[in-house]
Amino acid sequence: MNLKLIVAILVIAAVPVFAQAQKPSAAKVTKADAETVVKIISGDKAKTQTYCDMVKLGDQIEEADQKKDTKKADELSQKIDELEKQLGPEYVALMYGLQGIDPESEAGQEIGLMFTALAKLCGG
Repeated sequence: MNLKLIVAILVIAAVPVFAQAQKPSAAKVTKADAETVVKIISGDKAKTQTYCDMVKLGDQIEEADQKKDTKKADELSQKIDELEKQLGPEYVALMYGLQGIDPESEAGQEIGLMFTALAKLCGG
């Protein structure tokens, strides 16, 4: 799974979760915020497994999109939404904040690489 796709899936998946707990203003996320979230997830076996499950679902969404199966992609996105809640509010806030970051920017690429490294814990 490529870097842009990982970031895109994570951001798309976070939007519905964040909408439920939205605050009036969202702070801009930083590399340090991403490092904190990656550390939280990688330091907890249950959260790491949840993240790995999300990565697998992301792969399935990509396949469904290639087949133009929007119903399947929507169902898988809903599953990701449920799993995302288990990763905690820091994760949700980070994903929401990533909406304001260009994935091609230096910060966007650095954050994407952190999540690519996290995905490697899943055997990918």
